[in-house]
Amino acid sequence: MEAHSGENTDLLNTKKPKHKGKHDKPKPWDEDPNIDRWKIEKFDPSWNQTGMLEVSSFSTLFPKYREKYLTDAWPMVKSALKEFGIDCELNKNEGSMTVKTTIKTRDPYIIVKARDLIKLLSRSVPAPQAIKILNDDMSCDIIKIGNMIRNKERFVKRRQNLVGPNSSTLKALELLTGCYILVQGNTVAAMGSFKGLKQARRIVEDCIQNKMHPVYHIKILMMKKELEKDPALENENWDRFLPKYKKKTVKQKKVKSKKKKQDAPFPPPQQPSKEDIQLETGEYFLSDKKKQAKKWHEKQEKQLEKTAENKRKREAAFVPPKESIKQDPSTSADNNKDVAAMAMSLKKKAKELGKQKAFKNVNPEDYIAVSGEQPRKKKSKHNLS
Repeated sequence: MEAHSGENTDLLNTKKPKHKGKHDKPKPWDEDPNIDRWKIEKFDPSWNQTGMLEVSSFSTLFPKYREKYLTDAWPMVKSALKEFGIDCELNKNEGSMTVKTTIKTRDPYIIVKARDLIKLLSRSVPAPQAIKILNDDMSCDIIKIGNMIRNKERFVKRRQNLVGPNSSTLKALELLTGCYILVQGNTVAAMGSFKGLKQARRIVEDCIQNKMHPVYHIKILMMKKELEKDPALENENWDRFLPKYKKKTVKQKKVKSKKKKQDAPFPPPQQPSKEDIQLETGEYFLSDKKKQAKKWHEKQEKQLEKTAENKRKREAAFVPPKESIKQDPSTSADNNKDVAAMAMSLKKKAKELGKQKAFKNVNPEDYIAVSGEQPRKKKSKHNLS
């Protein structure tokens, strides 16, 4: 029994794997390294010689301001679509563009490309740029950003962040992603490869939702471009080389809540109407001519007050300002001299007054000669010598 069970296990292990479908077998070109599976081959008309069985058509509306440009550029669009066997029509009354297949159409996917062309034209993409969507290696994506945020002021600021000063941020994104990007109103139109469109959509959504500024995305893309040049890092994870940005929460000013007024138990008194005021002033009983004359007088008085005020303002400009008087050092020296002179004169006057007092106190008897006494003679200098 043990030997029999061992044989069964060997049979189970050696069984071939079952395939789901009849043709689900390994193909010789599956493991061929020379085949590029991501390459988009150009359509050859010989692949579909019979053409289309049914007529397919697409139409889209365009805004009024695009009517003049589209009428001028429509011959160019028509000739570009004619090469692929697509018929197009511009209806100015309805404000719509229509594309449809014809008997000469061979490529079944070209009608989808034509639909994208008229979509881009309605979103203000220039006609020469929009015609490039007909190439096989070109795709487009129209990103709707209008519904991502409710506040209009924030939406405008974030959309401006995407464009940048003098469209510098937008040009940098175009160079790094390899896509043509146009910001118009509530949509962003992008044209390029599938890989570039995926990057562009992510950058636009992160910017409008305030997840990450486009400048940080530009830095990351530039680092990825440099890492692509190194063949040693081709099969490695690049997360350790790329910068990681954390969202900073900026403290906002707290809005002061206004105190609610207490509800009064009684309603406020009714305000007098215009007719009540006229009845109080007596204007209600005046005739129309008198009313007009009164209005005219009031108007004239207001005009006179206004003209007088304007005149006063004009004249105020010509009034010279008050100059601050600065004392020169020369004048201060002169003042000091005057003070010294006054002091000297006061001293002289004091001396003169002292002399006058001395004369008043002189005793005349000392100078009157008494009879019988001879006056003393003063000793002369000659006798002394």
